[in-house]
Amino acid sequence: MDRLTGTKLGTGAGLMTLAGLAFVGYGVVFFFRTFFGSGFELGVDTLGGVTAGELAAANPAIASYIDHLHVAVSGLLIAAGIGVAALAWYGVRSGQVWAWATAIVMPVVALGFALPMHYFDLFAHDWVSHLGPLYLATGVFLVGVVLSGLGLRARRPNAQPRS
Repeated sequence: MDRLTGTKLGTGAGLMTLAGLAFVGYGVVFFFRTFFGSGFELGVDTLGGVTAGELAAANPAIASYIDHLHVAVSGLLIAAGIGVAALAWYGVRSGQVWAWATAIVMPVVALGFALPMHYFDLFAHDWVSHLGPLYLATGVFLVGVVLSGLGLRARRPNAQPRS
């Protein structure tokens, strides 16, 4: 393996790992905002002009249910971020194509479900603070995917395409 191939693979895997850790960070922030912030997600201070405190006073069961969902989503974000980071750091960095593919599938599936709902005008939110950190982490992740993919491809110069 030449130095450029190793550099692409290592840098790409490092960026994928960094993005995975950013997904963990987003999940941690999501969790703490449930109990110590506005009670809602980043960039969402009210729902239809109603604060979390007002919602809890009007309907404690709904407020508890929303908290339950936020805690569950934060746990899934953290778990997925840990998975992506571990796959990238240990698998992709060592040249494992299966780890690279799995590390890509995890956030693609998660974002494929989560992001479209943000564009149906179901609730108003500040997209920069709400989705900006996630878009930034995803951008870093994509650069890492491309670089590590180039490094993986260069490591297998004699590989024949499957028919």
